Amino acid sequence: MDILDRNRRLEELDRRYVWHPFTQMKEWEEAVPVIISEGRGSFLRDIYGRWYLDGVSSLWVNVHGHRKKEIDDAIRSQLERISHSTLLGLGSESSIELAEKLINIVPAGLTRVFYSDNGSTSVEVALKMAYQYWIHRGVKGREKFLCLNNAYHGDTLGAVSAGGIDIFHEAFRPLLFDTFRAPSPYCYRCELGLESPGCGLACLERLEEILKGHAPEIAAVIIEPMVQGAGGMVVFPPGYLKGVRDLTEKYGVLLIADEVAVGFGRTGRMFACEHEDVVPDFLCLSKGITGGYLPLAATITTEEVYSAFLGEYRELKTFFHGHSYSGNPLACAAAIASIGLFEREKTVEGVRKKENILLPWLEAVRGLEHVGDARGLGLMAGVELVRDSKNREPYSFEDKMGFKVCLRAREKGLLIRPLGNVVVIMPPLSISEEHLAGMLDIIRDSIVEATEG
Repeated sequence: MDILDRNRRLEELDRRYVWHPFTQMKEWEEAVPVIISEGRGSFLRDIYGRWYLDGVSSLWVNVHGHRKKEIDDAIRSQLERISHSTLLGLGSESSIELAEKLINIVPAGLTRVFYSDNGSTSVEVALKMAYQYWIHRGVKGREKFLCLNNAYHGDTLGAVSAGGIDIFHEAFRPLLFDTFRAPSPYCYRCELGLESPGCGLACLERLEEILKGHAPEIAAVIIEPMVQGAGGMVVFPPGYLKGVRDLTEKYGVLLIADEVAVGFGRTGRMFACEHEDVVPDFLCLSKGITGGYLPLAATITTEEVYSAFLGEYRELKTFFHGHSYSGNPLACAAAIASIGLFEREKTVEGVRKKENILLPWLEAVRGLEHVGDARGLGLMAGVELVRDSKNREPYSFEDKMGFKVCLRAREKGLLIRPLGNVVVIMPPLSISEEHLAGMLDIIRDSIVEATEG
């Protein structure tokens, strides 16, 4: 079988057997799939030998680039010893070493690491811990959570219950538990009809109204610090995150910080909470934790929360939750190597330097006829496309305008994914300044061609 026949067979087998996430498979089966065979640095190669810039960091996970020698070597070294053993009743070298490294870099006051295997599960762990914490403290009635509209915390049912994106989750509404909802700090499309900064953070006032009336029912507030990712790259106004932390402390409610998307340097700080000196009660991590190599997640909490679960065996205070691959040694080895690279290569400092390329570009692209807003923090940004920028009229869902822009970009050698009408910019943190500038040029040209053509 020659290479062309092999490639066509792969395409046919993909259409026949693989069900892709967040993908309308009817359209997928009618198109020619891009099948990746290799990665190198910030680039991906398909089975036909075409190279593409990985503008979505392989779904927001890649940090140091593909085939990073230090991470490759760390995984190989671990592989020569053991690939997996359970953490249920046993320890493992790499999970212990990683826990120490994590505690040394997260906000001070977080002291205990609970491993799982993806962002959704890290949130599930935090929700269950927060709920059970109050039970062990002897406090009754704290059975609900306060979430933000437009939030996304994952796709397991607990995480979906805490989310707020109907297009993803409305079909599952009958399966979900009820939550309190506060307005999203989405300044471009303010739910309260106000304009920032003159609004005085009225959305935060609404959150306080809920806490004031219902704090005895609420176990925790859960937010994505600084940026609502899947909700459209919505950047928080200054002071909002700190305001949320102050309110949770005022009303005696726990705070869950979901940093699955924004953690590990993505916003120009190692963790987004650092932008406003916030220390949450729970820090949920995944995506970039292994540098984009292997599935791993961690829920990191305080000694206060951990201590509530200590007791005699007969008291049943154990946290009855776990995963077969919790703290997988290969994944932990990759994460240890990735953290070392952050230190040696000054990755976060590099993000802040590249932000100086991205932010002026966002300012300039706002002037395009069909761009309503362009916003970002660090190397995490979104360009919101509109039919009419004067009245902020969005394109209809059926227009698929974000998708059309991304198809244009693919033709030019850039792989990106939209969030509805928002074109997402999320390259590997290691991307060179030259390639970042080239990526932004492609996105601008693709927007113009798709919206004005």
